[in-house]
Amino acid sequence: MSAEAVGTSSYAHADLLPGVLGSTVGYASTASEEALHRGVPAPWLTFILSLDGPVVWSEDEADLGTAAERREDVVLGPLHTRAAFVRMPRRQAGIQLTVHPLAARRLLGVRTSELDQGRVSGVDVLGPQVEALRQRLVETPTWPERFVVLEAYVRDRVERAPASASVRPELAEAWRWLRRTGGRERLDGLARHVALSHRHLGTLFSTELGLSPKRVARLVRFDAAMGRLTASVRTGRPVTFAALATEAGYADQSHLDREFRAHLGTSPTGWLAEELRNVQAGGHRNGEA
Repeated sequence: MSAEAVGTSSYAHADLLPGVLGSTVGYASTASEEALHRGVPAPWLTFILSLDGPVVWSEDEADLGTAAERREDVVLGPLHTRAAFVRMPRRQAGIQLTVHPLAARRLLGVRTSELDQGRVSGVDVLGPQVEALRQRLVETPTWPERFVVLEAYVRDRVERAPASASVRPELAEAWRWLRRTGGRERLDGLARHVALSHRHLGTLFSTELGLSPKRVARLVRFDAAMGRLTASVRTGRPVTFAALATEAGYADQSHLDREFRAHLGTSPTGWLAEELRNVQAGGHRNGEA
């Protein structure tokens, strides 16, 4: 489902706080009608501050339009392994941040693994101060000024975090290894690299992230494939899915197609047809600054 774009703009701040935030994008758009957006799973937490009406979303497409859908001005999305569905209004504005999952305790005060328990909201986690931040952002007239306000909030929370909020160095290095290898290497190499047993490494991942190393590696590889795909679209390069599969470390195009269907419930061409305008306008920006 798509809508004709009337006006779309995005404002990126790539280096707001490296190591804590991956990307920070302000967005404002109007469209001819409401649309369905299929949020892409990625190895990042999603933090959205809406500046124009609540974000209406659900982890189950069937919940949209029912009492089970979520309507939030401040959204904190956990590490999704499947698409999240957003009901996009004709007019919307806000700021979307991707948060490093190992920085969750420093910025949010909770582990990443805790965000998927009990369908917690952003205000539940961050308290009333985050609503005060959102209101201030609404009242701030320009994007550069908004980013200044946001950076002060993020930096203050991180600097106030206790020393116990830091993760074990083996886990931090395991994350860096997965990112360097694009999730393509065998995980026995990861265990050797950080000098931990498979079992111990799995316990660290499960406790901090709520996912196994294998599941995180799969997300990292899918994220890398999506990054290549969206970069090609933005620069106008032709997309060859067989080549994309090879570059991202999949066995073949059929393997890539299966991963798209598992993560997004649709094929690569189906997703691109839905999200082409959003990608061209600067949406779907993830990654580590």
